[in-house]
Amino acid sequence: MGDLVTEGDIEVDVVVLGTGGAGLVAAIAAYDHGAGDVLILEKSGMVGGTTAMSGGMLWIPLSHHQQAHGVQDSYEEVVEYLDALAPGQLDHDALAAFLDCGPEMARFLADRTPVNLELYPGFPDYQPNVIGAKRHGSRSLDNKVFPFEELGSWAIKVNPPKTGLPKRTSMVEDRFSPALSPEELADRERRDCRAQGQALVGSLLRGVLDRDIPIRLESRARNLIQEAGRVVGVVTQENGTSLRVLARKGVIIATGGFEWNDKLVKAFLRGPMTAPVSVPECEGDGLLMALEVGASLANMSNAWWQMSTREVAAHGVGKPNYLLVQQERTNPGSILVNRSGRRFVNEAANYNSLGRVLHNYDANTNEYTNLPYWLIIDDRFRGKYRYFTSRPGLPDPSWSVRADTIEELATLIGLDGEVLRDTVERFNADVRAGHDDEFQRGDSTFDNHWGDQVFEPPYRTLGVLDQPPYYAALMEAGVLGTCGGPRPDGDARVLDWNDEPIPGLYVCSNTMAAPTAGVYGGAGGTLGPGMTFGFIAGRHVAQKG
Repeated sequence: MGDLVTEGDIEVDVVVLGTGGAGLVAAIAAYDHGAGDVLILEKSGMVGGTTAMSGGMLWIPLSHHQQAHGVQDSYEEVVEYLDALAPGQLDHDALAAFLDCGPEMARFLADRTPVNLELYPGFPDYQPNVIGAKRHGSRSLDNKVFPFEELGSWAIKVNPPKTGLPKRTSMVEDRFSPALSPEELADRERRDCRAQGQALVGSLLRGVLDRDIPIRLESRARNLIQEAGRVVGVVTQENGTSLRVLARKGVIIATGGFEWNDKLVKAFLRGPMTAPVSVPECEGDGLLMALEVGASLANMSNAWWQMSTREVAAHGVGKPNYLLVQQERTNPGSILVNRSGRRFVNEAANYNSLGRVLHNYDANTNEYTNLPYWLIIDDRFRGKYRYFTSRPGLPDPSWSVRADTIEELATLIGLDGEVLRDTVERFNADVRAGHDDEFQRGDSTFDNHWGDQVFEPPYRTLGVLDQPPYYAALMEAGVLGTCGGPRPDGDARVLDWNDEPIPGLYVCSNTMAAPTAGVYGGAGGTLGPGMTFGFIAGRHVAQKG
């Protein structure tokens, strides 16, 4: 780097910005492919980003896990499926890189890291009736539990799950295995075994620690350093001072999306977005840095849409902690109603598609048709299923409203009582007849996958609301993260507006323009592509950066 180096600078081979799943994979891949001096910078004081708070699954078509289970799949089927969901929107170079390298990444993790993935049999793709979809699953991978005792002092530095309480069983175990024996459960508690996103981040972090790759916490990268058009480092802020970190081979941006930056949300996102469920550090830092050096953008209006609600407890930085809404809307005995007091969607559909329905706009009233909206349940549901932060028998969530009749409930939340009563009665009549004629809830394999498996379809997700008292909770228009940003080429290099790679600059995670163009293929549809591009970036920067 010559005269660029000044007293107080740090100089390494590769700098990785961010410690989500994609960033950790990028650092490990760079190290294992020849970049012996890798440094990770993390904006917050915790490791794992949104990955650690997530379900932690990976959507990886054509993996060796499929082959081991004898699953028949093909490149053509996957492309057909994604193209049908985003016609004319896919960047086929980026998509090809994901499909080619996703299986390589999965094999790399299996061979070179403590990450222990397994196929989730029967988990349907998110649009199971679309051409090329796997209606009965085989493209999603789950994490086996990982013992956090192996992380030593780093265990307390991993972002906690949304509930604050880690699961001790994997999603595959929950669906297919008998309950753990008291002895096994006690052993898992003792070893602090964790599942889902905790297992993924924990095992990746162990891989980083095994390689002695340093992580600098509370180090916020703010600007890229360029020399003769090449990115040669980054300026980061630590304890109120600026530090230059120079990179001989390149910089990998894995800082996540921009959903917590109000200016960027207003500038780019389509429709309303009021409640991101990601970590609040996702403020678009990587996007802004890439823009300053001439990065081109794609997919900026899209996000990984979600229905969410608000928890009173805040993140450690004082920002609200929004909860995603899944089982509350998919188990039998719940409905969603809009500002008119009417149902407006199949409540059991995949969250990315549901989130888009919140953008419907009435040109006559100049209002979003389905905002605000509420979850409605009855006491049968309340006594049987989890209700956000509360389990049966525990106090209601503080933001929940309760009433003895549907009409009284409507009055409390500002809806027309007769309309809401008619809505519930119509839904109940459809349930008793065995089919949701209004929105076809329960017709697809995906709808029934998330419901109560004690019942047969469609009653895994269809159930009447007729047992008082009744409950309502205000919902939000949320996202898991944004999925637009700098365009990557097939080697994860950031492209400029002339479609030329910017030397020394790589991108992965939700910072990049998603190679699936905002299509959520199946469970793990964010992490699968994001971590694959982390692997691609790390390998390429080490070998050719």
